[in-house]
Parts: sequence; C-alpha cells; structure tokens
Amino acid sequence: INAEYMGSFFVRAMANNSKSSGTAKALQPFVCGGLFAMLASAVVHPVDLAKVRLQLLGQGTKLAHHQGFVSILGNMLVNEGPTSIYKGLSASLMRQAVYGTCRLGLHRHFSDLLEKRRTDGTPLPLSQKAAAGMFAGALAVCVGTPFDVALVRMQSDSMKPPAERRNYKHVFNALGRIARQEGVVTLWQGLAPNVLRGMSMNAGQMAAYDQAKQYVCRYRAENPKDPSMVSNLICAAVAGFSCAFFSLPFDMLKSRLQDMKKGGQYKGVVDCAKQIYMKEGILTFYRGFAAYYTRCAPHAMIILVSIEQINRLYTKTFLSA
Repeated sequence: INAEYMGSFFVRAMANNSKSSGTAKALQPFVCGGLFAMLASAVVHPVDLAKVRLQLLGQGTKLAHHQGFVSILGNMLVNEGPTSIYKGLSASLMRQAVYGTCRLGLHRHFSDLLEKRRTDGTPLPLSQKAAAGMFAGALAVCVGTPFDVALVRMQSDSMKPPAERRNYKHVFNALGRIARQEGVVTLWQGLAPNVLRGMSMNAGQMAAYDQAKQYVCRYRAENPKDPSMVSNLICAAVAGFSCAFFSLPFDMLKSRLQDMKKGGQYKGVVDCAKQIYMKEGILTFYRGFAAYYTRCAPHAMIILVSIEQINRLYTKTFLSA
C-alpha cells in the first residue's frame, strides 16, 4: 500500500480550506494519526475478531482450548462465508476515527510540548515518553469506549446460540439499542480495564517506537526525524510486541466485561480478574497472544510507517513556505 498515494486524496482536499499554518500544524498529528489508524484496523480486522473470540472461549473453566486464531478464521470462512471475518468493521472504523485519532494525536501533542520545555536539546527520556503515551491513551479511551463495546459485541455475536444473539445491523444501530435497552451507562461498560489497556498500549507502542527509533537511527547513522523504511519497520515491530505484551491482560478483562449482558457473571473489573485467575488460571490473561501480536505488530507497522510518509506529505502540502 502506497501511503503517500492513499493519503494525498485526504490532505490535498483539505489544502484549499486551510486558513493558517498554525491551525494546520496543530491538526497534523490528529489528521495523520486518525487516517492511518482506520486504515490499519481495516487491514487487521479479521485477526482482531479472532482474538476477541479466543478471549471469550470457555469462560469459567480450565478446559484447554486448542483452537488458534487461524482455525477460528478458517471455520468462519467455511461455515459463515467470507464476509463473516469482517463482522463489526463499521464499529472498528468508527472506534479508530475517535479513539485512534485522539490517542495518536494527543501523544504527539504532549510529546512535542515536553520537548519544547527541554533546553539542552537532548531527546525525551523514556519515562516522559511513556507518561505522554499513558495520558493520551487514557483520555482517548474515555471517548472511544462506546465504539469498543459495540465492536466486541458485533465480533462475538455469532458465537452465541441464535436465541441469545443481538443481531446489530451496524455500529449506530448497536449504540442506539444498547442505550435504549440497557442504559447509556452500559456504553462505558469495561471502562476501567479499557483505560488501563489504553495507557499500557499507548505507552508500549508509542514510547517503545520513539525509544527504538532513537537507538536504531543512532546505530544506522540516520536522522531520527527522517528514518528509512527499514528502520521504521524494525521500530514498529518492537513497538507492536511491547504494546501486545503490556496490554493483553487488560484487553482480556475489557472483552469479557463488554460482551457481558446486564447483570451477568462479573460484578466488576476486580471480580472479573479474580474469577479468571481462580477458575481458568493465570495464563488465561495471555490467551490469544499470538493473535494479539499478529494484530498489534502489523497495526503498528501500518500506522507508524505510513504516518512518517503522510506527515511528510502533510508538511509539504500545508506547512511549506
């Protein structure tokens, strides 16, 4: 996928409406981050769907589950048809339009603010990179959780017996029905683990990417502001593993709580964690890690590699003198 070609349609359409370079500069991390967060989610959506289904298998038991994400997707293709692996795509795209735009844009905004406060010209320490990522991730989750609830439910719906299925038509149908039938508060079900997931994911992905880029570019004698494609891919792979490792346990809790019907088996995030640990074992928190990393690594690569290109195009279109 040529990111510059894909992104040019969007950024050039905005060029005629740009009033000032200051506004364009402020919007840059949000526009570029959100656009490619949506693209990345569309690409990895089938793997994300399989990950959610793995997390919801065998709740309350220690029975071994030998299914992997490849077999889950294969069974869905055979039994439900090729479109089944893209169930919940509308919710995924809307989630990234809100959550992805906020987390990537705010992280870059906070990082830039911290860099401006440094007078010695040295790169931000890892602790400040992580803090910027965690704060941005937490804020983004607060506005994006309703779309997350709709996404988990749409992805897992066909796992249930026909009488228990919700049969949402699209993301807005899901949001409306949840609000009417279960209350508006249900749209933020699983917010606590989702905030922790967002903080750990953003710190793991963005801070790890920035830190890896600092070391890789130094080793390869490149400018960190303009890294090569190879350096970008290496750093994005590191970032993908980091965010998967640190955020998966919270992602498990989030999926369980958001799929649960009102008055379900879990009383809250602590009770959910306790039941999983006591009834299913500690390793259950990392169930589906292969699928999660297979989702996180390409997702990070698409966003972080593409965003470098679209940032250059955006700068050339809006900010060049």
